[in-house]
Amino acid sequence: MGILGLSKVIADLAPAAIKEQQLKHYFGRKIAIDASMSLYQFLIAVRSEGAQLTSADGETTSHLMGTFYRTIRLVENGVKPIYVFDGKPPNLKSGELEKRTVKREEAQKALEAAEEAGNVEDVEKFNRRLVKVTTHHADEARQLLTLMGIPYINAPCEAEAQCAAMVKAGKVFATATEDMDALTFGSNILLRRLTFSEARKMPVQEIHFDRVLTDMGLSKDEFIDLCILLGCDYTGTIKGIGPKRAIDLIKTHHSLEEILKHLDTKKYTPPEDWNYKEARALFIEPEVMNPDEIDLKWNEPDEEGLVQYLCGDKQFSEERIRNGVKKLKKARNTSTQGRLDSFFTITPSSTPTKRKVEQKGGSSKKGKAAGGSKFRGKPK
Repeated sequence: MGILGLSKVIADLAPAAIKEQQLKHYFGRKIAIDASMSLYQFLIAVRSEGAQLTSADGETTSHLMGTFYRTIRLVENGVKPIYVFDGKPPNLKSGELEKRTVKREEAQKALEAAEEAGNVEDVEKFNRRLVKVTTHHADEARQLLTLMGIPYINAPCEAEAQCAAMVKAGKVFATATEDMDALTFGSNILLRRLTFSEARKMPVQEIHFDRVLTDMGLSKDEFIDLCILLGCDYTGTIKGIGPKRAIDLIKTHHSLEEILKHLDTKKYTPPEDWNYKEARALFIEPEVMNPDEIDLKWNEPDEEGLVQYLCGDKQFSEERIRNGVKKLKKARNTSTQGRLDSFFTITPSSTPTKRKVEQKGGSSKKGKAAGGSKFRGKPK
């Protein structure tokens, strides 16, 4: 779920924090991608005649097709992707996971009713609601990425938190996910739609966290409390409080503790034993790997290994896979040139600005400033 309604709140109150970019804009950038979100997108989007792609023995292959071709497209545009997989969910998330299970059971019943009634549109709708990324899907994607030479990370807990930690440490440029809680975890740049298909012709949406805070007039702590008020995966919300009232309350009282002191709890009822403090702690200090200890390496793809895995086991077209590998190899070999801003940094001159003053017959002439800024080589 991420944070309920946060994207609209930012679009309304901090529109300047959102930019739209073409994929080629990220040439030379290392980007941490929420793997589970990407796999979910592929399971939803990569379909044939309304159904997920499968091998002859009935195993789903949509996630592999999506990962293979979308990753090649990223590399062709000069992006250096790192996929980050979820680890064990935090205990606080158990309530949200139970809700999802109930919703899935309801969708299954609705699907059976739609099939019986012959309602094709509803069958498609409820089929999509039943899509779930499993451990098996993730394991297969990891195997594929290894053969493609693309690095991945197994996060100890939430993938978005690990991505955000890497952005904050300067290890990568941005977090790519559709879940807005990457901002709540502190990722300064969030990219949405990065792994959308080219056919959808949707630009990448780039959201800058610092600008969000500035334009909304919030501190990081206030922003986290706002996200909890709006609705997150870790705790319930106060009944009757929507986005507008949540923002007004945060700006007036600055913290959830102060809000609860002044809130009319008969009109706006907090959840029983509301564990907002634990939720806040998860956003401030999530369980993540130390980014400084993560070694990122992009290797040459294993063409024969990919052919054996995708064509032998999954029955993909060998010609298409070999053509894909050629594109991947070519992209890797032609994208070695880095971005200009990774090699040079504009720094102030170490010498102060000087002015020449000449006195002649009582008049003065001003010389040009000698100081200024210089390009200084800074290899990375």
